[in-house]
Amino acid sequence: MNIGDKVPDILGLDENGKEIKRSDFPGKTIALYFYPKDLTSGCTAQACNLRDNYHTLLDAGYQVIGVSVDPQASHKKFIEKNSLPFPLIADTDHKLVELFGVWGEKSMYGRKYMGTFRTTFIISPEGIVQRIIGPKQVKTKDHAAQILG
Repeated sequence: MNIGDKVPDILGLDENGKEIKRSDFPGKTIALYFYPKDLTSGCTAQACNLRDNYHTLLDAGYQVIGVSVDPQASHKKFIEKNSLPFPLIADTDHKLVELFGVWGEKSMYGRKYMGTFRTTFIISPEGIVQRIIGPKQVKTKDHAAQILG
C-alpha cells in the first residue's frame, strides 16, 4: 500500500473473532498500526502511548486499530494486561501484513527471520491512504503525537 491507494473495507478479525471493517467507523480517519508482537517492550510502549492518548485521538477524528500476526488469545491477554480501548486484528494468515507490504525479512543479533515492520497507515474516511509512518520513523513512546502531527 502506498499513499493514494484505496484500502479494502474488510480488514480482518479482532481479538473476539469480530469482523473489523473500515466502514464500521464512518467519518473517522483510521490509524491502522502494524506492530511485531504482543507483550513485548516496544509494542507495549506503543500500545500504552496510544491508550493514554486515545480520547485525544478520538476527539481529533481518529480511530485506532492495531494489527499483528499474533492469534486472538494473545491479543486478548495484551488488551487485558494493558487496558487497551481499541481493537487488535489477529492477522494469523498474514493477509493484511502482506497486502500493506509490512511483512519481510528482519535481522536481530545477526539472525535473519520473517516479521512485521512497525508501520502506521493513516487512512481517510473514504478509505484512501493519506500518510505512512514507516519503521524507521515510529517513536513507540510518542506515537500518538506522530499520528496527530
